[in-house]
Amino acid sequence: MADPEKLFKVNVVTPDGLVYSHRSSIIDMRAVDGRREIMYNHAPILTPLAIADVKVKRSREMSNEVDHIAVNGGYIEFSNNVATIIADSAERARNIDVSRAEAAKERAEKNIKEARQKKDQQSLERAQVALRRAVNRINVYNTIK
Repeated sequence: MADPEKLFKVNVVTPDGLVYSHRSSIIDMRAVDGRREIMYNHAPILTPLAIADVKVKRSREMSNEVDHIAVNGGYIEFSNNVATIIADSAERARNIDVSRAEAAKERAEKNIKEARQKKDQQSLERAQVALRRAVNRINVYNTIK
């Protein structure tokens, strides 16, 4: 078990409010420029996040647990041993409605096809982002199976 003084606070916030709040020994995420890991006493950082899985390793009595959170972009700020992720949307793996995510994936694939046929670049880009978000949610959900 990690020493309590070696843990830091992790908060994930969306426009709907606080989605996640726990103490952690390490957080692993994908920034827009590559993978990042943050541990206790990490140097202050502010960086944009990619649409990806955020892994929060937390310790509880005699066991280590990793929470997976589907984050659809946003930012992470770390200072004074507090990591705050601000995202448009974020869901813990256990809260993801996978059938809804799969339906969103199918819709996005259909919209991509239609946008390509119409040569509508703006619609294509929106549909590609929707597809990445849906795939991210499905992948994060599958980590708990």
